[in-house]
Amino acid sequence: MIAPRGETRMVRRFALAALGVLAFVGVARAAPSHTAEILWDRFGVPHVYAKTTPDLFYGFGGAQLKSHGDLLLKLYAEGRGRAAEYFGRDELASDRWMAINDVPARAKVWLAAQTPAFRENLEAFAAGINAYAAAHPDAITDVSRRVLPITGADVIGYSERLFQYVYIAPQAVADHLPADSILPARGKELGAAAQAPSRDADSDPPSDNGSNGWAIAPSRSADGKTMMVMNPHLPWGPAWSTYYEAQLTAPGIDLYGATQVGLPVLRFVFSDQLGITNTVDKTNGMTLYKITPTGDGYLFDGKVLPFEVRDVPLKVRRPDGGFDVETVHVRSTVQGPIVAMRDGAPIALRVAGLDRPQALEQYWQMETAPDFAHYQAALRRLQVPTFNIIYGDRDGHIEYLFNGLVPRHAFGDLTFWSGVVPGDTSRTLWADYLTYDELPKAIDPAVGAVQNSNDPPWDAAFPAIIDPKPYGAYITPDAVSLRMARGLRMLAEHERITFDQLVADRWSTRSELADRLLPSLEAAVEARGDAKAKEAAAVLARWDRTTDAASRGALVFLAWSDAVKHPNGYDGAGFQTPYDLARPLATPTGFADPAAAVAALDEAVHKMEDMGVPLDAPWSSVMRLKWGGLDLPASGGPGRLGVFHVIDYAAPVAGIRAANFGASYQAVVSFDSPARAKVLMSYGESSKPGSSHAGDQLPLLSAKQMRDAWRTRAQVEANLESRDVF
Repeated sequence: MIAPRGETRMVRRFALAALGVLAFVGVARAAPSHTAEILWDRFGVPHVYAKTTPDLFYGFGGAQLKSHGDLLLKLYAEGRGRAAEYFGRDELASDRWMAINDVPARAKVWLAAQTPAFRENLEAFAAGINAYAAAHPDAITDVSRRVLPITGADVIGYSERLFQYVYIAPQAVADHLPADSILPARGKELGAAAQAPSRDADSDPPSDNGSNGWAIAPSRSADGKTMMVMNPHLPWGPAWSTYYEAQLTAPGIDLYGATQVGLPVLRFVFSDQLGITNTVDKTNGMTLYKITPTGDGYLFDGKVLPFEVRDVPLKVRRPDGGFDVETVHVRSTVQGPIVAMRDGAPIALRVAGLDRPQALEQYWQMETAPDFAHYQAALRRLQVPTFNIIYGDRDGHIEYLFNGLVPRHAFGDLTFWSGVVPGDTSRTLWADYLTYDELPKAIDPAVGAVQNSNDPPWDAAFPAIIDPKPYGAYITPDAVSLRMARGLRMLAEHERITFDQLVADRWSTRSELADRLLPSLEAAVEARGDAKAKEAAAVLARWDRTTDAASRGALVFLAWSDAVKHPNGYDGAGFQTPYDLARPLATPTGFADPAAAVAALDEAVHKMEDMGVPLDAPWSSVMRLKWGGLDLPASGGPGRLGVFHVIDYAAPVAGIRAANFGASYQAVVSFDSPARAKVLMSYGESSKPGSSHAGDQLPLLSAKQMRDAWRTRAQVEANLESRDVF
């Protein structure tokens, strides 16, 4: 007897489902079991020991769950595009953004595209998270538990969200699209500063997201050893920007460093062989396209093409525990999804790297490379879509690379490609990137050092200069980063640099902006100023030009600098002598408008009087380190002042400004045998409520001190707090 067609389909569906269940059971039975040992030192740093590489990833996942459980699961919920389902309507904007850009679906494709060995590592990392949560139910809240279990696809999806949609796209998108577009609100979804838990007021925008990174060759070090400085600057707070320090040890592997919570590999890392650090760069790895609608489609190369349309239902948890469903209607073009409307026209977004699924594996290959040749082979893959990458090794090699996926443009300049370009022609549809050989870089330069402080690549090995002319359509030709200039000045001060000097330079709070402008300001005040301005100028004349806790005059200088309103304090506006690429230690300088500078000083004086702050008050009378119940004096200032030790601060609350941005993880490394390092995690190793490691390193930060990195098992056991085996 022949079954009816509908019944036949039903039987087939049941059979396929049964096979799927059997396959799942088979996979579950065949899934490898993992084990790892974690020694926790007295600063809450996990030292993960494992017998295999997958076990190492497993242990690292468990460690992150213990230290940052709720934060970790929130990040994965956002990467999964289901945060509103778990946490409520406040997360809906993030979920819409993930749906529009198809991140959750792509994560599954990307997981399948991993090499079998690295896919096993990712799945092991996820398994470690799940296993630790199951064994330690008090590690997370019931609300966060909704996100479990975590999968390898979640790890991949979160990394894409971080690299492509926090680092590459957001700010450029925000600069060109209206605030009422369908993009997420300007906030955490677009990578803005996270608010620290101790504050009552909204934070000011961060002054310059990024980092300082140096590599010193043996020819420049006093003891003939390669040395490095690793110092990322990001917002402080429970968000994507939170760093986590760890040691990872398995046969043939001994890595120490830090990464952002949620990533299974270290981004700031050293071993006995090599070290790698990153700074934020501007790869211009995204393009916005103005689409021309025609009928039900859009115009492209003289033809009308149909939009690719899909509907994505999003569950939204209500306060009563029930759910609403919002459907996101997504239209896509050959360039990418429509992300906004501007002046009645759809705007499409094209982001670099959606064809490069192996960024995490590339990081792993870089940090475990046995030598410089293998490291460069990993770099050449160009899977990591952004970041300057700085390298040093015990063999004496150093390298700076303007790394990233830089779209290749057939015509036009940077101004054209940084705006909204015509989307009705294939001439603007880039499909390729600059190769590794084409990217700006400096390898083993004669000067014996490479550096970057988020500036363009041209002065990476100063005084040698990388010619910016070939990159006119890709990379900004210049940018006056006085923080970079301060770093170059410190490097130039010593023919041979000791490890102790490197640590001291890392803590430098001297203001390059003050060195450039105070003499001109004092002269302008003497010629034009009133009594108030002259009183302030007298304070500035006595000031030591640092933002140390006890410095008197730094507060009025900051108030004056902000009143001058140079755009970001970096691009040369308002300077008499503009920036000259060949003279970064002497330009820019002076005032184009001395009268405006004096007027700004008057404004700064009145502002401080209104706040009740004396002109010669110590920096730390206003600037504080407030975290984990602590309230300590702060040293360090905004990067816009040309300060190398970057700490920026929230808006005043009752006259106090709490640190909320800047030096996060810090490491100064020397490739002795074995490698040694001084390290610090400014805000501590845990975001778990009530943890003793939330803010416990703040006293060291306040005192401008670092810890020894404990790398041998004997050192760790001598400073042991607890032990986990799971």
